[in-house]
Amino acid sequence: MDTEAQHMERGLSPEPDTSGEGKGSRSMRFAAFAGGPWRRAGLLAVVCAVFLLLLSHYVMQPFLIPSGSMEPTLRVGDRLLVNKLAYRFGSVPRRGDVIVFDGTGSFVQQAPSRNPVTHALRGAAAALGLAEPADTDYIKRVVGVGGDHVVCCDKRGRLEVNGRPVREEYLYPGNPPSEVPFDIVVPDGTLWVMGDHRSRSSDSRDHLGEPGGGTVPLDRVIGRAGWIAWPFAHWSSLPPAGAFAQVPAAGGSHG
Repeated sequence: MDTEAQHMERGLSPEPDTSGEGKGSRSMRFAAFAGGPWRRAGLLAVVCAVFLLLLSHYVMQPFLIPSGSMEPTLRVGDRLLVNKLAYRFGSVPRRGDVIVFDGTGSFVQQAPSRNPVTHALRGAAAALGLAEPADTDYIKRVVGVGGDHVVCCDKRGRLEVNGRPVREEYLYPGNPPSEVPFDIVVPDGTLWVMGDHRSRSSDSRDHLGEPGGGTVPLDRVIGRAGWIAWPFAHWSSLPPAGAFAQVPAAGGSHG
């Protein structure tokens, strides 16, 4: 047997990989990459998104103004912060409050059918203020609360609540309080709401002949518009309108 040839053949065999650069090392590098900064950034993004969605659902929701029905108070493209805690602890909407509400059953008698996946994605985007609100969500000003007698218009063309004329300084310049006459007693547990740009607002007046008579149930109120957050040039709070300060409570007593 040629031992020299044997040794030469062994010499041609590859040496064992002891350098740590084999498959095991590559797997370790990939695992380190996957668990490194990119993974941490992804997890942080997911946590932030979940936190913002929870905050939006329970505390403060961004709301993108989709139309001019609330001009000049709110402009198309303004992003509001809606205070969802405003009416959670026994408080109720007051005359003059600007509120966001679900119009299903009042302004929209039946919610439109939607693709569940598309609806969920749009809802998440709207909850973060990145998309327009759902078709059933509205923003209007409270003009009458339960028990109020709301009339338009008196002999001087003014809105009246409980017999007291209201000077609505927030109205769009040149708009009358209403071109559609109405006379309604607001049922208990509901609200009569109107836009500030009366000639461009579809509000309680447009649903007088429908179930509910155009009023919005209190349990459909999502929250009170608290602040204009964007654009920064419009940044401001939305305090209740002082126009209703002298309006007596339903029944004639002052409140």
